[in-house]
Amino acid sequence: MHEKYMALAIEEAEKCALSGDVPVGCIIVKDGEIIGRGHNTRERDKNALGHAEINAIDMACKTLSSWRLEGCDMYVTLEPCPMCAGAIIHSKINALYFGAYDKKGGAVGGVIDLFFENFNHKPKVTGGILGEECTELLTAFFKKLR
Repeated sequence: MHEKYMALAIEEAEKCALSGDVPVGCIIVKDGEIIGRGHNTRERDKNALGHAEINAIDMACKTLSSWRLEGCDMYVTLEPCPMCAGAIIHSKINALYFGAYDKKGGAVGGVIDLFFENFNHKPKVTGGILGEECTELLTAFFKKLR
């Protein structure tokens, strides 16, 4: 089941190809239903907040008419950064599943683990789901840039 949702997050990441954004995609699921999806839009929108996770959280909150995403699971192709990890904590997402590890900017173990800190909410975390596919998507993007 996790692979199914991560594959959908990869499809979301592939939407970045036309905008020149780093290909990161995100899906938020509640009770087996997708309630939020997003991909990076920083370059397209010229906005630092345009991360896949933030865009998906925004859609999920609108779908549920609530800022509380309790009982929701997030699937994202890249380990979240500090901003996105904070948003995951504050939106009370139940579980985070990510694909590729980010040793340069990850905030769920790559550089720091914000979920380890003493915040009032700690999502469950599983990394490496379809990790090779997620890593290849990023590697191909950066190889093309050079």
